[in-house]
Amino acid sequence: MVAPAVNLLDLNRSELAAFFDSLDEPPTRATHVLQAIHRDGLANIDDMRMLNQGLRQRLAACAEIKLPEITSDHTSQDGTRKWLVRLHDGLCIETVYIPEAERGTLCVSSQVGCALNCDFCATGAQGFNRNLQVSEIIGQVWLAVRALSQQQGRHDHHITNIVMMGMGEPLLNFDNLVQALDIMMDDYAYGLSKHRVTVSTAGVVPAMKRLSQASPVSIAVSLHAPNDAIRTPLVPLNKKYPIAVLLAACRDYFPAPSKRTILIEYTLMDGVNDRPAHAEELAKLLSDLPVKVNLIPFNPFPGSHYRCASQAAIDEFHAILMQAGINTTTRKTRGEDINAACGQLIGDFQDRTRRRLQNASARPA
Repeated sequence: MVAPAVNLLDLNRSELAAFFDSLDEPPTRATHVLQAIHRDGLANIDDMRMLNQGLRQRLAACAEIKLPEITSDHTSQDGTRKWLVRLHDGLCIETVYIPEAERGTLCVSSQVGCALNCDFCATGAQGFNRNLQVSEIIGQVWLAVRALSQQQGRHDHHITNIVMMGMGEPLLNFDNLVQALDIMMDDYAYGLSKHRVTVSTAGVVPAMKRLSQASPVSIAVSLHAPNDAIRTPLVPLNKKYPIAVLLAACRDYFPAPSKRTILIEYTLMDGVNDRPAHAEELAKLLSDLPVKVNLIPFNPFPGSHYRCASQAAIDEFHAILMQAGINTTTRKTRGEDINAACGQLIGDFQDRTRRRLQNASARPA
């Protein structure tokens, strides 16, 4: 039986070095190929002219560069760009680029769907299909860099930050996530700073500790509530890892003397978690933690029963946190007209969980 071809997109630099070692080639080949694929954008082994013809032929017999495919491309009125990306098995995910004056942020998916079923998130409402491979995670970055370069008529790109805040819970796809992060930060690939790559989690506590030891990236925690009574209906994972346990993990993530902070994401929903008393409770909860709070106006999606907090409520919430000495920003909603805003990504896939059947059986006839 012929062994399947190795997708070179699945390999970080150390794995590429081991792969070339198995071919009796020097480890320097790994840096050449990593740069050719990710920095130079080569997607065909025969185009790698820095390798001799004999090696290219040997590589073509046992390896490939297999990318996902952009099937639709939409640009919002505010410049936000969303791609629907088809995977090798026909399933689809979404990737979003958010341009700003001083930076460009790429929001990358880690799973097809999401198993956490957060009550205010469109992705969670769709259910879960599978984890993404390394090549499917980093492939989103590869595709976005090329698409943006073509759009701007130039060969450089404007992706300065990457956030693992697309579809899925990144820490439930831990090994593939960490390998993809390695490639994002590798100087021979995308060369991003550890401060400019952020992993967002709903609070998978054991994996948070593993991530702090495996990768130097920044972390964002989707809190969304000042107490367990409010958070558990919003984020069912809170039953397993309640707020006290989650914040203890946050406290340990960047131990002293590190001055790095954890981003706390807090989606404001009218009448749910947006009252002044909630802000005061949150300020007390976070008072001894190295955090920055990012307030996110709720973005509606079909079937959701939540509403966005009023601007007055958002402003007051912000003011209370700032007065308490909590560094706080309010995220500007971007890409809402193309369903690219936070919590709106749904992709296109078949739900393989039982949730849809359970939800259907629970509805009155």
